[in-house]
Amino acid sequence: MWGGLREFGNTRWGCTLWELAVLLAVSGYFLLWGLVPYIGGAQLGLVGADEPRYAQIAREMLAAHSTDCHEVHAKVTPHSLRPKDVDASYHCLMGGTVTPILYGKPWLEKPALYYWRAMGFFKEFGVSDWSARLPSTSATLALIVLAFLHLRRFRPGGHLDAALIMVSCVAMVAFARGASTDMQLAAPFCIGMLGWYAWYETGKKFWLFDLYFFGAAATLAKGPVAVFLMLGILCLFCGLRREWSALRRTIWWPGLLLFLAMVLPWYIAVQRRNPTFYREFFLEHNLERFATNRYQHHQPIYYYVVVLILGLMPWTALGFRALVDAVGESIAEWKARYHPTRYVGHHRAGDAFPEFLVLWALFPVVFFSFSGSKLPGYILPSIPPLAILTGDYLYRVRRVGLPEWLLNLHAGLAGFLTFVLLLCPQYMVYQKIVPAPKMFVWAAVMGILTALLILFVVRRWGITRIRLVTLIPLGGLLFFLMTMNGKLLDLNYSSRPLARQIQLNAPGVPVVAVEDVRRDLDYGLAFYRNQKVVHYATDGVPEEEHVLVIPTREAERLPGLLPGRVYQQLFLYETQGLSVYRVYAKS
Repeated sequence: MWGGLREFGNTRWGCTLWELAVLLAVSGYFLLWGLVPYIGGAQLGLVGADEPRYAQIAREMLAAHSTDCHEVHAKVTPHSLRPKDVDASYHCLMGGTVTPILYGKPWLEKPALYYWRAMGFFKEFGVSDWSARLPSTSATLALIVLAFLHLRRFRPGGHLDAALIMVSCVAMVAFARGASTDMQLAAPFCIGMLGWYAWYETGKKFWLFDLYFFGAAATLAKGPVAVFLMLGILCLFCGLRREWSALRRTIWWPGLLLFLAMVLPWYIAVQRRNPTFYREFFLEHNLERFATNRYQHHQPIYYYVVVLILGLMPWTALGFRALVDAVGESIAEWKARYHPTRYVGHHRAGDAFPEFLVLWALFPVVFFSFSGSKLPGYILPSIPPLAILTGDYLYRVRRVGLPEWLLNLHAGLAGFLTFVLLLCPQYMVYQKIVPAPKMFVWAAVMGILTALLILFVVRRWGITRIRLVTLIPLGGLLFFLMTMNGKLLDLNYSSRPLARQIQLNAPGVPVVAVEDVRRDLDYGLAFYRNQKVVHYATDGVPEEEHVLVIPTREAERLPGLLPGRVYQQLFLYETQGLSVYRVYAKS
């Protein structure tokens, strides 16, 4: 049996299965460790304003959906084909799934894909912060596996490197763990682009299914920007190659009908139920968001270059070197089309894939650099093509090895990332601009050891080990942040511990009010208590008994805010500089 397994492992399929097992194990660790209770524990609650807000929308949509289904005693799948049962199932399907709602009112900033998927995970695993993040995690896993399989078929050699680099980039790990819409756009967008190039290379219409199906999913995730990015990249690619007929042949009627059948029903239904949808979503949250700084996310024009450098860490040096190499190949390819003799001796003669990946990687960066509103997640679709270029580059130079300067730079960046992340708790938790000397020295030593380890292993056993020796410290850093410091980060950046402490100290008080707190704390308390938070500034002071959360520095204003009211301090939440009071009912 052992001999048979070893013989099978040496075959193509055996090798693929082994590579797939490695990919799933590594991806599972980077995507799930410290995220779900069963794998490292759900260490970090929802952070920021977007995560708890999107999770609360999905929860309220699920509640409305369950109520509507209960009213007609039906499920999404009809009990029978009788018109009455079919109509009841249709009512159940549409109930709570069309209009996103927050605190009982329509919330029309984003399409519904994330909310639908979060509703499914909530129904399966219960409403929690970690199940709210599973839509992004599962989308990332689908992208990694499908990219691996695609490259294994069309560009074998660097496929495993590319997939592992993709899943271990800082940007991918961060956004794969977020309850947000960014990965809902990036993952299907990238799968669709790979499908289009597979069609371009093979001519088989089957691959266009990927473009239309996943393009529709991306459009349901963030709107028409997905279609615009796809068309922009494809037009540039076909235009530079003077193959405009490829664009014409891309229009595949079955695929177009599939796209419209997936996208139009929701957009039409939500517009019919909410006449302001067109103005709020298309005009305000798409056109105005791009053209103006209405939502106060202004950044300099070079912002996304910095984001790209940080997002690719620790593979930044190799990624940019692979990009430069691909640009050179693309220029040679352009010249060769006009002077065929230039193909002689060119090691990638006639290959359009590097050119396609270069345009795919650069177009979102250039396009969003001119946006009046910039957020890091906008260029997330640029990370996978750079990871693919990096994996392919490492495969092609495996015999000659990396240039000495490039190996040193990669090792240095990995060491620097180790140094910075080891000091993160000092900055994020203890707010120390200058960390304690002992921690600084310890982090510096570990960073240097990481760099030396990479240099030693690669020089001793070759470039094929660079993947393994880089992933090992990355895995250790994830364990350090999520397992050893996850609870500290939770105390400092999430509302989850605060909500639990309020429930423990005032279990019979249903109303929570806030005054002059951050938006993330506002939305976080609302999610963890499943109720809208009262704002003194806009809603006034409730007459009934309630809990008040106020920054400790503002506590001296309480006599003016609560004249004639009796209140008592429950506890100090020092990690976030807050004081919590019990305000008794107005007599």
